[in-house]
Amino acid sequence: MTTTTHQLQTVATLWPDLTDALSAPTHHSWPPVELKGYLSAMEHMDSVEAAALRALERSPDQLGTRPVPISLRIHDTMRTVEAALHETADQIASANQHHDVRTSHPHRWRYTGTRPGAIRTALWLSARAAGVFWPGRALTEPQERHLGHVATEALHRIETALDLAQGTRELSPEHTCACGGQIVIQGGAGDQPTARCRNCGAIWTEAGIIAA
Repeated sequence: MTTTTHQLQTVATLWPDLTDALSAPTHHSWPPVELKGYLSAMEHMDSVEAAALRALERSPDQLGTRPVPISLRIHDTMRTVEAALHETADQIASANQHHDVRTSHPHRWRYTGTRPGAIRTALWLSARAAGVFWPGRALTEPQERHLGHVATEALHRIETALDLAQGTRELSPEHTCACGGQIVIQGGAGDQPTARCRNCGAIWTEAGIIAA
């Protein structure tokens, strides 16, 4: 199994988790109170998202009695990834698929009608990366490289949205430590989120300051 094949299959596997997270309530249990003074910019982003969510609420004349809020971060991730998968599949099929193939062939990529969902599209691309027989030519090296890039970026976006990827983020100069040093936040992939000052070495966790 190639790396690209594995990544695309992982995208398909994680997609239901994105769907679940789309309407899940967002909890903001971190950063701790001691650090919130340095994160006013993040709080501003939260207020912007809340305003956008209100704009997406259903109008009173629609069915249902209550609007269902969604996570814009998850929604944007799903929309971006699915669009990239569709565009890549379209490009491959347009260049490589035999035009005289029966429309009923199970591995034929279809441009019309109901578009395949992200899961099916990811698995279709995974099969192309793995060289599975289909009514078309094998991928060229440039196509393989492009598909590999798309798969890597798609998986990265999904893992980031689901907090499965470990990440590091530097706060802006407006939000420094009391000593004036720059603060770096690390977390994700199940690890306890922490913030550290590059200058004095102070460390914050959910429990508060653990080192200074």
